[in-house]
Amino acid sequence: MRRVLLLAALPALCLGACDDQSMRVQNRYEVYGKAPLFPGGAETQTPPPGTVAQGDAADAADLDTPPHLDAALLARGKERYEAICTPCHGYSGHGDGMIVQRGFPPPPSYHEDRLRAAPARYFVDVITKGYGVMYPYAARVAPRDRWAIAAYIRALQLSQGARVADVPGLAERLP
Repeated sequence: MRRVLLLAALPALCLGACDDQSMRVQNRYEVYGKAPLFPGGAETQTPPPGTVAQGDAADAADLDTPPHLDAALLARGKERYEAICTPCHGYSGHGDGMIVQRGFPPPPSYHEDRLRAAPARYFVDVITKGYGVMYPYAARVAPRDRWAIAAYIRALQLSQGARVADVPGLAERLP
């Protein structure tokens, strides 16, 4: 019986010994402060080799697999393209956006033969890593949205180079 009482009283004794103030206010290092505990004496440490940031593995998988091309993907690509890409590339993809009109160097037109022949993966990689004066958008554009933008760029390329003869039944409907 004594043993049971002692075991029942032990948690209460342990909790009574806790100092509430020491639980709320703990020692910490300041950002970029000195920390003699760590090698090199710096608080900020380089992650160990092989460390993968949370979500990076899923993003890499999304980049490796292009999504199914459908109307919803093209609509999303149009929305993202107009929000992110038009300041430089323009609405039609000729590289004549508002930033260019204000003196910024023009990006290449999506309608050049070189870019018409490029695979969609090329556009995804440029969005991810940047190219020339264009900085990387990997932190700003989700992997699925990069594929959606690439699909919309391909639609822009088709629309700007289309002929009436390429559209089935259209020639017969024109006056």
